Amino acid sequence: MIKGLAITPPVLGRISIGRVVEKNGIRLPQKDNQFTITSQIQEKDGWVLHPMDEELRKDAPNGKLRTIPVRMLFNEADLNLRAEYTMFDRKSGRPMCVGNGDTSRRLTQSGVQSLPCPSPTLCEFGKGGLCKPYGRLNVKVGDDDDLGTFIFRTAGYNSIRTLAARLSYYQAVSGGLLAYMPLELKLRGKSTTQSRRTPIYYVDLVIKEGVSLPEAVAEAREKAKQMKEEGVDQAALDAAAAKGFGNALFEYDEDEMSQVVEEFYPPDSKDPLTNPGQSMVLKLKDDLGKARTASG
Repeated sequence: MIKGLAITPPVLGRISIGRVVEKNGIRLPQKDNQFTITSQIQEKDGWVLHPMDEELRKDAPNGKLRTIPVRMLFNEADLNLRAEYTMFDRKSGRPMCVGNGDTSRRLTQSGVQSLPCPSPTLCEFGKGGLCKPYGRLNVKVGDDDDLGTFIFRTAGYNSIRTLAARLSYYQAVSGGLLAYMPLELKLRGKSTTQSRRTPIYYVDLVIKEGVSLPEAVAEAREKAKQMKEEGVDQAALDAAAAKGFGNALFEYDEDEMSQVVEEFYPPDSKDPLTNPGQSMVLKLKDDLGKARTASG
């Protein structure tokens, strides 16, 4: 296996609850009140819709896609959803520091170092909104590809917290048979004082509509038994995935880095170059450049 490259699940398309729109020549993220399933092809007008979007939207009330039937690829919750505090380089989109609230891996002029992670609100390095929670959820949609997934990327606390809780709970109640549970992504809304009482939307994971929890667990056990009899080794798949994720210090896709910056670090009214946190990033990049020149 090639070293330094995170081996992640094959991606067939993207799931989002928003899109990027252009206003006055500036591309800005815009939240939506429904799911959109796109392919991996992007044209000048945006991402091309995946055929699954049209198929699922046919049965959606008022054409609003707010639930998506899914299954997990792995039995281990943390393999399906990877979430950390992440600070990205706002130009290249590559991660510069990744932490879990306890320890972090940070790119410095001396290489990657393991350092304490006090969380974004207390970290001098990532202050100014540069460090955010960043989650990637891979799910199976449809039956066309046994190992292909659709990815939902988010920097939202509500989605990450809710998805992490649900996945760990379903893994527990099913006896470690998470990959066989009949589930669906569900869009939920709420308002807070910070949102000024306007709705904000986040993603939840629930048992498929019309199926009770005991029925879902019974189905998972039957499905797991059937797959084992047919020679499918789910435990080996989980082990291979864990090894692949751990094959690199940072998990990122070169092809999506510009979209990460565009979606999670939109331009604001302040010049980012005057932001203290951004200035620190620029200084670090300059130091790294000098170090490479001196060693080259």
